[in-house]
Amino acid sequence: MSLDLQIHNSIRTNVSLAGLTSMRVGGLAEYFISPRSSTELAEGLSWASDLHLPITIIGAGSNLLISDQGLSGLVVCTRHIRGIEFDAHYGQVTAAAGEPVPRLAMQIASHGWSGFEWAVGIPGTVGGLVVMNAGAQGGCAADCMVSALTVSLTGETNLIYPQDLDFSYRTSALQESTNIVTGATFKFQVGGNPKAIASDTEAKLKARHTTQPYHLPNCGSVFRNPLPQFAAKLIQDAGLKGYQIGNAQVSELHANFIVNLGNAKASDIFSLIQHIKTVICDRNGVVLETEVKMIGHF
Repeated sequence: MSLDLQIHNSIRTNVSLAGLTSMRVGGLAEYFISPRSSTELAEGLSWASDLHLPITIIGAGSNLLISDQGLSGLVVCTRHIRGIEFDAHYGQVTAAAGEPVPRLAMQIASHGWSGFEWAVGIPGTVGGLVVMNAGAQGGCAADCMVSALTVSLTGETNLIYPQDLDFSYRTSALQESTNIVTGATFKFQVGGNPKAIASDTEAKLKARHTTQPYHLPNCGSVFRNPLPQFAAKLIQDAGLKGYQIGNAQVSELHANFIVNLGNAKASDIFSLIQHIKTVICDRNGVVLETEVKMIGHF
């Protein structure tokens, strides 16, 4: 039986990935599924596993650079796996992997619960938040995560805890794991003033929009901060703000962002990342590590 005849009924072929990333670049997925439930996800994974296909997981596509040549195997987009449950007794929120982080942050604030205000400007999903230990303004996922539910490539589910994840700055053990996050539970401080917390959350969102180039396609912070130094300052001090390769440009607003000026290619962005790394290494002796995840052939 040919591979095409074995395709699961919710799996499509030759799907463009550019529109599924915040950078608006990337080639075609050989096979693609965007499940709306954990069951559908498990079925798709099982299908690909049976056929020994490589599997790539994407959420909101906000921290990804996908090759112009596209991706072989099955690409799974989890952004449509949604759902949020509040447990006021324990001050816990359980959210599905595809829930947008800003939406979750605003809902938590509207309940008068504090401890997640920092996340409102992170343009990703709950799944990506956990996997990347994403953070901003002094907070990160590891600070508030209670547990995460994952599914293996063969469809087995497992409940894991922070001590299992080796959390550190913008990373977790899940980045090297084949397990996929389908949801996570977080704990917050309850009983606050909803109006005050919502106001603080909105102020943090406004601050991010003022200082970061949300008006152009971008993939968020490109480099991890080589603490105690900051990537943006190193790049700015090197005179690279506005530097351009093709239609990829170092943002003139925030030097740790690369923006797509209109029709940039993934190869332009990759070349610009490599150029920045070379300049900073030669100038400062610092090897910048990318925060953005690059997948495919470059």
